[in-house]
Amino acid sequence: MVISKGYSVSQDTLQKLKEQLLAHINNQKELSPAQVAEGLKELKKSDKSAYNELLPKLNKEDLAEVAIEMPDHMLKDVIMHIPQEKIVDAIETLESDDATDLIQNIEDIDEDKAKELFDSLEVESKKEISALIDYKENEAGAYMQVELFKAELSESLQTAIERFRQLKKSGELVSVFALFITDSAGVLRYAVPIDDMILFEPSDSLAKIMSEHGSEYEAHFARDDDDITEVAQIVKDYDLSSIAVVDKAGVLLGRITNYDIHDFLEESATEQIYNLAGVNDEAEEEESVVKAGRARAVWLVLNLITAIISSVVISLFDESINKIVALAILMPIVASMGGNTGTQALTVTVRRLATREITFSNAKSVIGREFAIAFVNGAIFAVLVGLVAHVWFGMAGLGFVIAAAMLINLAGAGFFGAIIPMSLKRFGVDPAVASPVLLTTMTDVVGFLSFLGLATWILL
Repeated sequence: MVISKGYSVSQDTLQKLKEQLLAHINNQKELSPAQVAEGLKELKKSDKSAYNELLPKLNKEDLAEVAIEMPDHMLKDVIMHIPQEKIVDAIETLESDDATDLIQNIEDIDEDKAKELFDSLEVESKKEISALIDYKENEAGAYMQVELFKAELSESLQTAIERFRQLKKSGELVSVFALFITDSAGVLRYAVPIDDMILFEPSDSLAKIMSEHGSEYEAHFARDDDDITEVAQIVKDYDLSSIAVVDKAGVLLGRITNYDIHDFLEESATEQIYNLAGVNDEAEEEESVVKAGRARAVWLVLNLITAIISSVVISLFDESINKIVALAILMPIVASMGGNTGTQALTVTVRRLATREITFSNAKSVIGREFAIAFVNGAIFAVLVGLVAHVWFGMAGLGFVIAAAMLINLAGAGFFGAIIPMSLKRFGVDPAVASPVLLTTMTDVVGFLSFLGLATWILL
């Protein structure tokens, strides 16, 4: 099922969409939770009655998985129109990390409803959610699930396998990649890939097996308070399917799968792209055009302020522009080239900050590199644009002025494109959110000041 996001669909397409969703509900067709959520979203926009008819027909497993994918305005429909008992049953089907996420999403919409649903959960589920919900958003513990396949060293491999079989039959465990082995105190010792378990005698104890092969199965792990970005890097570096999560004492608490890491990276990338464009990712999921427009308008106001600042700078040289009209024609070139150069440096720097490739210990080299790249490009384009200006207007002095301004602005853009996000990061401000506005102001002001200032000084 493919839906064109943001566009109305034809009646034929809408009818096919309803048929596909109904076939999924009746177990005649398999759709992913994301596909079902997107299909329901389109129905809500184009055929509200069909949406209201199909939403309650989702079984509890589907309802749970689809609810996680829903934007707030659709999740609000769920908690308002689906019986509470069904929502509770749906939450119970989820793994602990997803159940926690869903409760938190509902809490963002209606705190009282979230509390009612939480209080109605089974005791074990409440314990699991309570253990996860207190972690900060960027901590590894917020992304882990407490359901995992583990065994103590004193157990035999056969005992562990039998428990694994029961856990899989009951549906308590899915996507199992490794057996985590602990000591009697619960401290993580080893991690054995599932497919390696067939290499050993089932009757042997895990202690005996690890005494001979333990060096091959040293566990990669993360602390529950580690930054999730660092955890993602470990998973990537070692190509892990899952990673254990432990507390300060090394006691095994849960696991984070590569699926969780993939979701985190996708969400982070989406958020950064939206932020760099001055767009709120959550607002863009809202049904209301007014709400999405209001979120964008905040950044448009800031951009308007920066544009006014640039205009004020230009107004300081109105006499120079009146005497040499060519200045007005060439000004956008200086500003545009500086803006693009700064955006290149900014994008690279924000991305490297997000992936922890940049630290404050190597900040000077990063800034120096971006400045050098921009300076070299600035020199090349300064010569090119200077020659064009000279030929176009027949003024050698004008060619020199725009070449010098181009070099100054591009070199400055590379410098500011690197130092602005790093400085914001230093002060705890998200560089992806605030950097673009500051960078635009700096490149425009430096570009216009250098070009018009040099023109006034040299040509008049």
